[in-house]
Amino acid sequence: MMVPGRSLGDYLREWRQRRHLSQLEFALEAEISQRHLSFIESGRALPSREMLIHLAERLGVPLRERNPMLLAAGFAPVFPERSLEDPALAPARRAIDIILKGHEPFPALAIDRHWTLVAANDAVAPLLSGVADVALLKPPVNVLRLSLHPDGLAPHIFNLPEWRAHLLERLRQQIIATGDPVLSDLLKELSAYPAPAAHRPSSPDRDYAGIAVPLELITDAGRLSFISTTTIFGTPVDITLAELAIESLFPADQATAEALKEMAAVARSS
Repeated sequence: MMVPGRSLGDYLREWRQRRHLSQLEFALEAEISQRHLSFIESGRALPSREMLIHLAERLGVPLRERNPMLLAAGFAPVFPERSLEDPALAPARRAIDIILKGHEPFPALAIDRHWTLVAANDAVAPLLSGVADVALLKPPVNVLRLSLHPDGLAPHIFNLPEWRAHLLERLRQQIIATGDPVLSDLLKELSAYPAPAAHRPSSPDRDYAGIAVPLELITDAGRLSFISTTTIFGTPVDITLAELAIESLFPADQATAEALKEMAAVARSS
């Protein structure tokens, strides 16, 4: 959203400083002269639309934040934001559904930039049966809040201190990358939840050779262990797609894989 009174130079300077780059470092990165960059930041020169988009790309500015920069420079926004229900995004929505369904019997879900649940496959619901506060399951569902809330999944996460630290650090990195104030407020909320008990070490057969931080969830089917991956759309030019991610959970051991297959078989038969 464009802030009244902010110039293009203000936006560029903020994002350059957020990336911890001096004018000289960024000028070298963007392959322009430091003098030219200084003139743009001071308002003494106005870049072309192509140059502005180039500078935003080199700074890693999110698509959502590039439109205000374009407006500040007197250009029309070029990055649309559509609902996932928009016909123009139908191919993307189909791709999401195919990925989620194809990942079964393992859990997978799609989230937006604020970790709001967009879609999930049928393997997710059985893992949420232990949530005490059903309000956490009412749309819009925030996945991080659901995971770390003391009345959510937190009491059922065997390695909660480790998993909590992983999620909070990931959120901090997202805030650094985007500067999103909603995420900053979410981080404050999650950090204020009661501190988990001391870490319970995994048994030797559950250290996963140190390759990833696992999610170890205590369920009616026993202790299930997962490793996760994140999938994003390549080269999106729509804000909604650029901010969408698919979180896929894979069984970290054979026992978890067999338990998930059994849960899926029971669900199909009933």
